Amino acid sequence: MVGTVIGATHKKTKKRRILTRAFIILVGALLVSVGLEIFLVPNNIIDGGVTGLSIMLSHLTGLKLGLFLFLLNLPFLIIGYKQIGKTFAVSTLFGVAVMSVGTSLLLPVPSLTHDLLLSAVFGGIIVGIGVGLVIRAGGSLDGTEIVAILLTKKSPFSVGEVVMFFNIFILGSAGFIFGWDRAMYSLIAYYIAYKMIDLTMVGLEQSRSVYIISDSPDEIGDALGARLGRGITYLNGEGGYSGEDKKVIFCVITRLEEAKLKSIVEEIDPTAFLAIGHIHDVSGGRFKKKNIH
Repeated sequence: MVGTVIGATHKKTKKRRILTRAFIILVGALLVSVGLEIFLVPNNIIDGGVTGLSIMLSHLTGLKLGLFLFLLNLPFLIIGYKQIGKTFAVSTLFGVAVMSVGTSLLLPVPSLTHDLLLSAVFGGIIVGIGVGLVIRAGGSLDGTEIVAILLTKKSPFSVGEVVMFFNIFILGSAGFIFGWDRAMYSLIAYYIAYKMIDLTMVGLEQSRSVYIISDSPDEIGDALGARLGRGITYLNGEGGYSGEDKKVIFCVITRLEEAKLKSIVEEIDPTAFLAIGHIHDVSGGRFKKKNIH
C-alpha cells in the first residue's frame, strides 16, 4: 500500500516536472519568435547559428522563416536524438516547432521600431532571454549547439569556441547579403543575446563557492554563520609545505554577499587564504537568502 502511494506521488511529481519544463520551453521559444519577427528580421538584422542562416535563406528565397527554422534544425535533431539523448532531442524538437510556428504567426505583425540600434538591442535582449529559458529547461533552439557538443568530444575546442566559429562565418555572410552595416548591427544583437542567455541561465544573484584557509577557522565559521546567515562546512586539509593539519572552511554565497564575506574574513584574520569561484547552479541544503548584518 505504501509502495503504491509512493509510486503515485512519484508519477505526479514527474508529470508536473515535465509540464513545467514544457511550459518554460514554450515561453522561451515564443519570446525568441517575438525578438526575431518584431525586431530583428524586419530590419535585416540576423542572429547567429541556424537561425541566422534561416533568416538569410528566407530573405533570398522569399519563403517563410519558420519553414527554414524547422527544416534546417531537423537533421541536427536526429543527430542529437542518437548521440545526446531522447529527452534533450524531444525538448529541442518542441522548442524549434514552437519557434517556427511563432515566427509564421507573427509575420504580418509590423516591427515596433525601424531604428537599427533599438532593434538590435531589444531584439538581442528578448532572443537571449528566450534561448536562456529553453536551455535552462533542458532543450535548445539551434542545431549548431548540438554539432558543437559532438565536435568537442573529438577536438580540443570548447563548445563556446565551436559555436563562435560557426557564428563568425554566418554573421560575416550577412555582410554580403544585407550590407556591412547590418552585419555590424547583427554582431551587436548577437553579443547582447549571448549576455542575456548567460544572465538568464545563471540568474541575477550568481552563486559563489568559497574556500577559506585560516589559523582561526572556528571564529571565521561562527562569524559567517551568525552575520552572513550561511551554512558552512569544515573540510580536513594538510599543508603541502608544512605538513600541518588544516581546517578548511567551505560555503556558498551569492554575488551580493561576496564583499561582506571578504570584510568578515579580513576583520578576523587578515592573512587568511581566500579562494572564490563561480557556480552555475545550486540546489538543496541550507542555501537560501538571509539578512546580512
